[in-house]
Amino acid sequence: MIETRLDRLVVGGGIVGLAVAREILVRRPGIRLALLEKEGALAGHQSGHNSGVLHSGVYYTPGSLKARLCREGRERLIEFCDAKAIPYRIDGKLIVAVSRADVSALERIYANGRANGVPGIERVGPDGIREHEPHARGIEAIWVPSTGAIDFRAVANALAADIRERGGEIHVGARATRILASPSGASIATERGSFAATRIYACAGLQSDRLARLPETREEVRIVPFRGDYYYLRPDARHLIRSMINPVPDPRFPFLGVHFTRRLDGEVLAGPNAVLSLAREGYGRFRGNLADEWSTFSWPGFWRFAGRHWSTGFAEVWRDYVKSAYLRRLQAFVPEIRAGDLLPGPCGIRAQALRRDGKLMDDFSIRQNGAVTHVVNAPSPAATSSFAIAREIVDLAEGAASRPVSSR
Repeated sequence: MIETRLDRLVVGGGIVGLAVAREILVRRPGIRLALLEKEGALAGHQSGHNSGVLHSGVYYTPGSLKARLCREGRERLIEFCDAKAIPYRIDGKLIVAVSRADVSALERIYANGRANGVPGIERVGPDGIREHEPHARGIEAIWVPSTGAIDFRAVANALAADIRERGGEIHVGARATRILASPSGASIATERGSFAATRIYACAGLQSDRLARLPETREEVRIVPFRGDYYYLRPDARHLIRSMINPVPDPRFPFLGVHFTRRLDGEVLAGPNAVLSLAREGYGRFRGNLADEWSTFSWPGFWRFAGRHWSTGFAEVWRDYVKSAYLRRLQAFVPEIRAGDLLPGPCGIRAQALRRDGKLMDDFSIRQNGAVTHVVNAPSPAATSSFAIAREIVDLAEGAASRPVSSR
């Protein structure tokens, strides 16, 4: 089989992989670079199945990679969108406490937002909630004016066009089966042939642990997929949501809880929940994959995690299958919502790295192993942060020794 020789190779055609490829080409014009994507189109998984939120950085622990890269990445993403005439909208977001038990967590989020330099955030009471969202109810909230809506598929397509204009190649339908070290760098075997490069960047999302060849990655972290199901609001009910309404998230989990999002196209999403998926790339309640199921259920970290949080997991599954339970959660924030207002919507799957000890890896994690750089964990807000994540990855790979760059 003929081997294609390159200077740089990127695996993964989601928004992080595309941003990495573009970052390399911006720094090194004329370099021989190719990007490999196993699907027949780009942004086919997490990048194309999210709710399209342009995040502000309000939630994240000060000093974490998420806090730093979300803020920087948002600025660079907006610059790119302005240059490429990609539409986005800045409508703001309310994070609403509906009980006194939520208030202490709301205070922590507000402190994090201030420490992270999120502009214009303010705490508001019931009158302030109604001013921003007339149909919402709560005892206190944080108003985050810099949150917005964007179409990340459009961003991914613009990145791909930019990569091609700069001389890079993009190969779809090229599933990587293994990464091997070589005397001059590393090589990848795919269903469309072999590719060798001086340096390889693996941005494989839901499959990142399977491509990784770093011993501590294989032994201590595994991707466990969580599915999120949405409803659409029927057109006559969309007026109930002006922008975005979020609950106060449970600080034990890296999920935001069921919320309302007005998308760029005017649709309003309600959701997502977060339930264990039986397939990493199966978009539906009853989609399963035996290899993925074995990967999850044979992992000791899953059982430790499930043992600690079974009641929360059961509540998520109950809401997933019982529409009235889902509805009651939504009505806690917007009481006027009715069952007939909820139409079947899309679903997405989040790649969540789970440690052997049963703890979720919350922050972004990037590891380097010789000539290969692995993005081990890049959940939300990775799309918003993608340009800054790409800069971080390339900074590490092009000049640093082998070491982890991750917040533990």
